[in-house]
Amino acid sequence: MEAETAAATARQRQHDAEEARGNATAARESDAPAAKQAELNKKTETAEAKAKAARAKAIEAAESAGVEPPDLEPLAVEAMPRRGLARKADGTPTRKTQRNFTDPDSHLMQSGGSHLQGYNCQVAVDSDHQVIVAVGVSNQPPDVEHLEPLLQRIGASAGGVPTVMTMDAGYWSEDNVKVCADQGIDAYIATGRLPHGQPPPPKRGPLPRDADARTRMVRKLRSKKGAAIYARRKAIVEPVNG
Repeated sequence: MEAETAAATARQRQHDAEEARGNATAARESDAPAAKQAELNKKTETAEAKAKAARAKAIEAAESAGVEPPDLEPLAVEAMPRRGLARKADGTPTRKTQRNFTDPDSHLMQSGGSHLQGYNCQVAVDSDHQVIVAVGVSNQPPDVEHLEPLLQRIGASAGGVPTVMTMDAGYWSEDNVKVCADQGIDAYIATGRLPHGQPPPPKRGPLPRDADARTRMVRKLRSKKGAAIYARRKAIVEPVNG
């Protein structure tokens, strides 16, 4: 009974959060006074916080009762990036706009040097037990935009974000480094190839004071500790991917 009550509360809180976000969006699009927009944005933040707390409580109650957790849609703040159709300013599709009528939500994705009609899937895996703690599906090809919503989903399912996180080069950006730092995550993100002619930073010794985020991350990954941590990434996530 407690699990059912918690699930019902979570669904209601989710509905309240979606309604609050809709009101805030409508106010922004109608150029409502700044004070009104700020008020509605604050209400949205409060409603989403309550929805997250109710969801966590519902999941905990379901686990205690030995039943399946409630099937709840992700909150808008946790939603994965989506790519829409190319349109003109008036909203009509351009002459080159294409749409797959079999699966209209999908998009062309690069895969192994070719293209396929499909989706970009994200997965976060716990390093200790190799358990999937969050997933996401999007029609937006670049991985870099998916980190923030994935962290939201990790927090919702695991009760908090990881202290250490490894990611491949698809997630590299200075913004993502900052996102991780702001949440107390020790991030190890592959940076891809260095620009032509730029040598990698030395493994030890002082870095220039003006070293950018990429240079600092390359140095971090080349350190003994960084190399050992990042080397585990394939053994953690690739077996789960199959």
